Amino acid sequence: MAGHSKWANIQHRKGRQDKLRSKLFSKLSKDITIAAKMGGEDPDMNPRLRLAIANAKGQSMPKDNIQRAVSKGVGGDGADYEEIRYEGFGPGGIGFVVEASTDNKNRAAMEVRTAFSKNGGALGETGSVTFMFDQMGKIEYPLAVTSEDEMMEAAIEAGAEDVETDEEADDQWDEYEPVHTIWTARDDLGPVAGELEKKFGEAKSVNLIWKAQNEIDNPEQAAAVMRLNDALEDVDDVSTVFHSFAMTEEAMATIPDDE
Repeated sequence: MAGHSKWANIQHRKGRQDKLRSKLFSKLSKDITIAAKMGGEDPDMNPRLRLAIANAKGQSMPKDNIQRAVSKGVGGDGADYEEIRYEGFGPGGIGFVVEASTDNKNRAAMEVRTAFSKNGGALGETGSVTFMFDQMGKIEYPLAVTSEDEMMEAAIEAGAEDVETDEEADDQWDEYEPVHTIWTARDDLGPVAGELEKKFGEAKSVNLIWKAQNEIDNPEQAAAVMRLNDALEDVDDVSTVFHSFAMTEEAMATIPDDE
């Protein structure tokens, strides 16, 4: 998805990558712990754990960290996390869907609400935003794995709905690794990911995501939307943030270097 790489590039350009990577490892560990606690330590018998471990490996998470997270879940030492989804609106009416895993719902709700209110947004009711999004499967492979045509052919044969391939990095700031993005129906994510793994090996990431049905193209709001996105991602309990903003080249150009 073109907007995906552009948004990632902005985050690299603004010096957030180290912080985001630390947050990502924490999220991946939590996902593994929750999966192991719910379904046991055998990935072959626990699809959710298999997916969580595959995502961790795709992000180069050390094997020791993965095993510690599994052991924590199996041993019952991990906190009793609950998965929660928040919905709200940002500057310019941009829709936000925020997924969180928390052991304290009151704390999580307060911090998410504060992030919205301090950055020009407002927390909404359940269902107030998600009707504008589709929940879909998203699989990512590095470009080096195969050609665009071969990935398209393999993905469609496996049952995917679409494939989008990023362009190669073309400037000194573009540190984001370009990928093939494979889109699937929600219930087809596991089967499609399994077929592609047989052909191309483990994916960089395999996730269920909320994809906006229509992205809002409003470049003047780019900096404000990014501030809210960053504030939500900085909440410890937040796992993933999705929004309906179109991060176009024009929008990127409006964001100050020190934003």
